[in-house]
Amino acid sequence: MTHTDPSAQGAHPLPDYDPSRDTPVPVPAAGAARTSGAAGQPGQAAPKLPPRMETQEVLGQAGRRGPFHYGERVQVTDVKGAKHTFQLHPQGYFQSGRGSFHHRDVVGLDEGTVLVTDSGHELLLLRPLLADYVLSMPRGAQVVYAKDSGQVVALGDIFPGARVLEAGVGSGALTMNLLSAIGESGHLLSVERRHDFAQIAASNVDSWFGRHHPAWQLRCGDLSEVTAAHVADDSIDRVVLDMLAPWENVAEVARVLVPGGVFLAYVATTTQLSRTVEALRHCGLFTEPESWESMVRTWNVDGLSVRPDHTMVAHTGFLLTARRLAAGSRPLTRKRPPARGAYDDGGYWLPEDVKERTSTDRKVRRVLRDCLAKQPADSTPVLSDEEGGGERA
Repeated sequence: MTHTDPSAQGAHPLPDYDPSRDTPVPVPAAGAARTSGAAGQPGQAAPKLPPRMETQEVLGQAGRRGPFHYGERVQVTDVKGAKHTFQLHPQGYFQSGRGSFHHRDVVGLDEGTVLVTDSGHELLLLRPLLADYVLSMPRGAQVVYAKDSGQVVALGDIFPGARVLEAGVGSGALTMNLLSAIGESGHLLSVERRHDFAQIAASNVDSWFGRHHPAWQLRCGDLSEVTAAHVADDSIDRVVLDMLAPWENVAEVARVLVPGGVFLAYVATTTQLSRTVEALRHCGLFTEPESWESMVRTWNVDGLSVRPDHTMVAHTGFLLTARRLAAGSRPLTRKRPPARGAYDDGGYWLPEDVKERTSTDRKVRRVLRDCLAKQPADSTPVLSDEEGGGERA
């Protein structure tokens, strides 16, 4: 199933991306000199199209109620459950093996409408949920799935008005869940070391909420350097780390966390899990870490035939949490002896043992170009220490 985007035909050009400048460079669209009226008559100026992403007054899904209109996303689901997401455009056209339709045929319809195509196939029209949007949005880094982000919010106790520090923004999937939890009264400081990933995340988050979220600040740089310059002692309620070597920042995290604050890390391998847990224990400023993983398996229910599906979302990563102790307190002593071979002469895991994997530069440049073209006017700036500014939280 494919979607014909009018931007690829010159109706709405995308800016090219120059990696040496980190800014979008507008490129004239093919056939830009052509003019056509509403009836296709030569010599008349082409109608001005609305922006691809309109700025919302109300953040997120609360500002997307009522009938469909141009500029918002629509999720099409066929009878086999295949989902495809696109953005409504005045000249847009959706086509697939199960039928096709113009975008203008969708505008004005209520959410939940079943559209019958010319070929007789039925398609369900809905606005995508956050979990659906995460899987369809452009990505530079691997996203955090709903089964993990939901546990981060629930077991990390991310409450409305919380002051949260996030490191490792990636494509912005977890960031959107954190912003939804803290609301406009909270504050989220996100740190990403790669500038291109930060730009992609900013575009994805702004596109979901419809504009810049007032509770969000995005900075590019090293976590320890950013927090040392912009975060005061005992000023953060929750810390969420999704990075290669979270154990390297345990001391700095302990400085900014309030007593009783929650430290939460999302790691992919047992290598990272072991080193992070041991770093928290040796620090002496946290409670005994708790670690786990979750697996999700869907079930097929058809009358009396109830059975699990053959596929499931199994291991994606490990989650571990710990609480910050009060000044002068020591963690409770473990009563049981360590397991045999737990502490041998081999030493601890090193970052080189983890073998970080990331997307190719070519893919990241392509994704970044598409993201910058769809970003709303009120976009989130990517701050850095070189640009100056920013007070300590």
